[in-house]
Amino acid sequence: MRGTGHPLGLHRVVEPVGALPQAAERLDAGAELYSDEVRIEVERLNLDAASFRQLSEAHGGVGAAVRAEVLAIVERRGKMHNPVTGSGGMLLGRVAEVGPDSPLGLNVGDRVATLVSLTLTPLTLTDGLTRWDGRSEQVPAAGHAILFGRSIAAVLPTDLPPGTALAVLDVCGAPALTARVVRDRGAHAVAVLGAAGKSGCLALAAARTAGAGRRIGLVRDDDEAAALRATDLATDVAVVDARNPVAVLDAVHSRGGPVDVTVVCVDIPGAEGGAVLATRDRGTVVFFSMATSFSAAALGAEGLAADVEMLVGTGYTPGHAELALDLFRTEPGVRALFARRLETTDSIEEAVA
Repeated sequence: MRGTGHPLGLHRVVEPVGALPQAAERLDAGAELYSDEVRIEVERLNLDAASFRQLSEAHGGVGAAVRAEVLAIVERRGKMHNPVTGSGGMLLGRVAEVGPDSPLGLNVGDRVATLVSLTLTPLTLTDGLTRWDGRSEQVPAAGHAILFGRSIAAVLPTDLPPGTALAVLDVCGAPALTARVVRDRGAHAVAVLGAAGKSGCLALAAARTAGAGRRIGLVRDDDEAAALRATDLATDVAVVDARNPVAVLDAVHSRGGPVDVTVVCVDIPGAEGGAVLATRDRGTVVFFSMATSFSAAALGAEGLAADVEMLVGTGYTPGHAELALDLFRTEPGVRALFARRLETTDSIEEAVA
C-alpha cells in the first residue's frame, strides 16, 4: 500500500503536475494501491463511439492497425485517452483489491462497470488485445485499472449479459439528463439526432416517460429509419445528414416546427448548427456527442442569433445507471435497437424475459 491518495486522483498524475487526471498527458497506472483506491481486473473495454469511429477511419478500417493504435495510446498515456477526439469510453472488470479507506462500497470479486471515463482511469493492458479484431467498440482485454476515491462504478446486474449491460451503462448519462431536462422545462416536443443509436434510443424513451408527446427521431439512413419506425419510441422519423444544418432544419420544421429540446447523440462532428436551428427560441440543446465542437456550437448560435440554452452531457446524473437499465428492461423498442448494434437479439430477449 502506497499511502493515502487524493480522492480526485491527483497523486496519479505524472505530467503535467497539478493537472486533473482527465486533462493529464500521462498517468501512473501502477498496480500498487493507495489506501482509498480500488484495483479492477479488466475484462473488457468499451470505446466511446466517437473515438472508435475516428480510429477506424484513420486506419481505413484495418483492425490490426486500430488495435495497435489503442495499445500505443494506453502504453504512452497510462490511460485510454484518444488524442484526436479527447474521449475514451469505460470498462468492465472484476474487483481485485480494495484499499482500506475506499469509500466506493465495492468488495473483492464484484463484477463492475466503471461509470467514469477511460480518459481519467489509470489503465495497464497485459494481453496485447489479442482477442480483439479492432472492428468493434467492445474490446476483450486483460490488465488492470485503478479507481480513485471519487470514482463511480456500478455492480453489474445479474439479469443481463455482461456485454449488453456494459453497452447500456456506457451511455446511461443520456437518458437521465434528457428526462430531467424534459421534466423540469415541461417540454412537449423533443428531437434526437442519432435516434437509432444506443444513447439516442434511450434518450427518446426517457423523453417519452418524462412527458414529451412529440418526439422526432433523426437518423442517417433508411435502414435505421425502418428500425426506429418499428418501435414506438418516436412519433416521427426523418432520414437526414446531421452535418447539414439546413436539412435538419427542414426535417424538424416540416414535422411540426421547432422543438423545445434537441438532444445530440451522433458520433460525428458538424451537428452543432442543425441542432441549434431545430430548437425554438429559449429552448434547450443537449450535447451528448464527444464529437461536438463547443466553440462551433457557441459561435454558431451567436451567428444565427439563436436564443437557446446549451447543456453539456457530462455522463453523470444521480440515478443514471438505474434509469438506463430500467428503460432497457421495460422498453422493447430500446432492446430491439440495441440488438441491432450488439447482434445479440436472443441473449438480450432471454435475459429480460
